[in-house]
Amino acid sequence: MAGVIAPARANPSLAARARHFLRAQVADQTLRWRLWAPVAFGGGCAVYFALKSEPPAWLLLVSAAMAAGLWFGARPLALARAWTLGLMLLACFALGIAVAKLRTDAVAAPIAPAMDRPTVVEGWVIDVDSPGSVGPRVVIAPVRIQGLTPEETPTRLRATVRGAAPEPGQAVRLFALINPPPAPASPGAYDFGRNAYFQSMGGVAFSLGETRPAYLSPPPWNVRAAMAVNGLRYDLAKRIVGRLGERTGGVAAAMTTGHEAWLDPAQVDVMRDSGLAHILSISGLHMAVVGGFAFFLVRLLVAAWPWLALRVSGKKVAAWAGLGAVATYLVISGSPAPAERAAITASIAFLAVLLDRQAITMHALAVAAFVVLLFQPEAIVTPGFQMSFAATAALVALVEAWPARPREISAPLPILIVQRAGAWLGIAILASLVAGAATGPFAMQHFNRTAMYGLLANLATAPVSDFIIMPALALGAVLEPLGVGAPFLWLAGQGAGLMLAIGEWTAGLPGAVRTVASAPDFVLPIAFLGVLFCCLWRGPLRWLGLPFAAAVMLWPRDPTPDLWIGDGGTNAAFVVSGQAVVMRTGVRQFAVDVWSRRRGVAPTARSPEGWTCTRFSCAPAQAGAGPLAMWWGRRAPSTEQVEALCRSAPVVSVRATVTALPPSCAGRLVLDGTDYSRGGAVELWRERPAAANRWRAVWAADVRGDRPWSKLGDASFDFGVSDSGG
Repeated sequence: MAGVIAPARANPSLAARARHFLRAQVADQTLRWRLWAPVAFGGGCAVYFALKSEPPAWLLLVSAAMAAGLWFGARPLALARAWTLGLMLLACFALGIAVAKLRTDAVAAPIAPAMDRPTVVEGWVIDVDSPGSVGPRVVIAPVRIQGLTPEETPTRLRATVRGAAPEPGQAVRLFALINPPPAPASPGAYDFGRNAYFQSMGGVAFSLGETRPAYLSPPPWNVRAAMAVNGLRYDLAKRIVGRLGERTGGVAAAMTTGHEAWLDPAQVDVMRDSGLAHILSISGLHMAVVGGFAFFLVRLLVAAWPWLALRVSGKKVAAWAGLGAVATYLVISGSPAPAERAAITASIAFLAVLLDRQAITMHALAVAAFVVLLFQPEAIVTPGFQMSFAATAALVALVEAWPARPREISAPLPILIVQRAGAWLGIAILASLVAGAATGPFAMQHFNRTAMYGLLANLATAPVSDFIIMPALALGAVLEPLGVGAPFLWLAGQGAGLMLAIGEWTAGLPGAVRTVASAPDFVLPIAFLGVLFCCLWRGPLRWLGLPFAAAVMLWPRDPTPDLWIGDGGTNAAFVVSGQAVVMRTGVRQFAVDVWSRRRGVAPTARSPEGWTCTRFSCAPAQAGAGPLAMWWGRRAPSTEQVEALCRSAPVVSVRATVTALPPSCAGRLVLDGTDYSRGGAVELWRERPAAANRWRAVWAADVRGDRPWSKLGDASFDFGVSDSGG
């Protein structure tokens, strides 16, 4: 019988293989397309906050309703997945913009006007805030502000006080300067005013005298409740500091209650330079440790009681305990926005356990992100949210890709110990690398610094903070009101001391900190999407997102400005050979530091040689000394003084308003109080040729836009020196 010879099959072409590979990759994403819904929702929130003017609510609501209607209407039509996916993402995007607008309108509260003279403030101390550079700060619920009607009085004020900070629950009277929340220190910098707006903090105050008691009628119930809770928190913080001393007790109090009043600024700098500053602020790490500790402790106790273990699900009882621990810690920490986000994420994980679902999955993280953004759409533009969810997504992706470890059969105990220790060390190193890589773009863009030995410091402190400090603080905080928390607080203090020692050692190593200039604003969303693509896409194509994730590091920087003048014209700096020469050292130093880090230049003090300076002005005395002459007195300079300033430099900055310019100012760029009240801080680039004295200006107000939180003050707070000029 003759055999049948089958025809040889032709090898598929390279294009056919590529098409088959791409189809297989897309098919693998069947259950992961929905993960992009919170990404689209967050994108809508981000677009809303990037707008330069406020859109009408009705337009956004109609757009969201139409987009959602298209999506729901298309689902019964059995359209291709590409259509339904695109409509779903469009609906989520439109809904994100609308929700952000509704949230903005819902939290609207009075913003204090810029008051040109001190006034009397009476109100209730709600909480003690982190200290400023010139004194303690407290959050006040004002009852009366002299010169403002009740409708103009802000809901909350953050006040810098003299002497010891008053405690929550006290009624106080201040003689203070009042201003709206400060504008960005430079165009595109961190916007404290936007953050304050969503906390209903309508102004800042600087007390000019001692804090005095006030006699006020009882406050509303919500203010009483907030003061009672914060009073208990502050009392617990004082107990911790009293037990441990300020060095380690300040760290322990900050990790427990969120109060940073006892933190030494040098300690904060050390923790920041070593890459450990995230441990001081209550966030996802703390919630995970506290909730996880309660979960495993209760599960162990249930398992140790056979009668109970046979009748209840130890895992679910432990999940309820974890939920209770997270809720309790949220109250003790003061419920800051990062802690609220972390609590939502942890609660969803415990709810998954109660519903017999896997707790740590990308879908659970997506639900958590959606819930957080639904209630706090403003979180999308905060570094905490971006870094927290980027790191968590990267770690969950690592868990998904991690191969299952085969179980050893009858392995000797010493070998098991060595294997488990090696596996734990490898996982810890890899997890730190992955989390650091995911959060690196945001740290570079927002904080402009990279802790070169952060991986080493975090690996060394992770066992201390996770297994000693946080569990000991959790037990100590619960037992301290009963008078038996001392042993646990002592153990936490020893761990905090060890952590500080590790931080000091790593921060002292050569080249421990590297300053990185910020990339253009549009680069960070590219990096965020690149990180998310690496995490959410399943399969080898995920690595296509890697160059986009590294965009902040790779993107060319804009040219450095030749000149920066701070909000109100109270300080300035000009760039010479890669260094920022600061006109007035110590004046509005925070703004100087923010701007110089964003531009990647090192600040240096102006040399007194070659300059003619008085109490209220400073101008170059010789050619080449500098491009700027300044007048920072509150009173307007005389015509002769303005004329002298214009003769000395091509750019003249006057804090007060100048009504008329003398002939010598022709061809000079003169900026006065009117410009600063409209635009805030400004960056200037000299256009070539230099002899033409043409400058390109970018104002902070133009970058910020006309938004509900963009009310400008007069920048009358000189926290470094006393200025009584006028």
